[in-house]
Amino acid sequence: MTQEKNSCCLSSEETAKAAEHITEHKANRPSWQALLMAVNAGAFIALAFMFYTTALADGHGKLVGGLCFSLGLMLCVILSGELFTSSTLTLVARASGLTTWRQLLKNWGIVYSGNLIGGLIIVSLVMLARQYDAFHGHWGQVVLDTSLHKISHFREGESWIRGFLEAMTMGIFCNIMVCLAVWVGFAGKTLTDKMLAMIFPVGMFVASGFEHSIANMFMIPAGISIVNFAEPEFWSSTGLDITHYESLTVMNFVVKNLIPVTIGNIIGGGIFIGLWNWYLNVKAGQKH
Repeated sequence: MTQEKNSCCLSSEETAKAAEHITEHKANRPSWQALLMAVNAGAFIALAFMFYTTALADGHGKLVGGLCFSLGLMLCVILSGELFTSSTLTLVARASGLTTWRQLLKNWGIVYSGNLIGGLIIVSLVMLARQYDAFHGHWGQVVLDTSLHKISHFREGESWIRGFLEAMTMGIFCNIMVCLAVWVGFAGKTLTDKMLAMIFPVGMFVASGFEHSIANMFMIPAGISIVNFAEPEFWSSTGLDITHYESLTVMNFVVKNLIPVTIGNIIGGGIFIGLWNWYLNVKAGQKH
């Protein structure tokens, strides 16, 4: 007697096999298509961080902000955006022999660049709209304080390696949750299933302050832009001291956040979630 398949969702083994084929398709997608989809995803994540910022500026806590941020991953799934953090799961396709290292690294580079372009487009629109003035300037203050916190893993008096490891580990935690959301979404058979699977893992990583490299491509450049381009009236009306944020520079963004966080995102999503679950549910079963 054959066992009936679960009509509600895929089993863990079926989900792992689905991940093989989904990540193969992602890794081998035409470059032009991957780039355009990555620009979309970068913009979606930036818009989600705007939602998060608005929630905090309006007096809500980080948990509410985190739940709002889940909109970004939902939009990526619904509109097929290529997001670098979830693209780390293509390590599954590489381990399965469905793609090559060259194809995988090329895809990562294209998606990463496209996400950056999408995020910076939204930063430009934020500055043109003077969105930082919203809620009597509190919107801009949330961006500035969040950005400053994100480059503060390297503390005075501690070794550079200690700060690097802290930022990297926060990136690992973040992409464990993001890729858990995506992986569980693979098991869903309806759009509703996939969307519901994303809310709490994403909400948890944002509320906990974990580090998402692509989200930071919006938030920290937005903070840098406010420091450099906001009118004097913004600083006088909010009572903020611009010198407090003088460490918000492109160099600090890249060295103290983007590089270690990106490495952490690859480890957390690609290895801890992708390869680990693929091994448990596909590779280990092939040995029996």
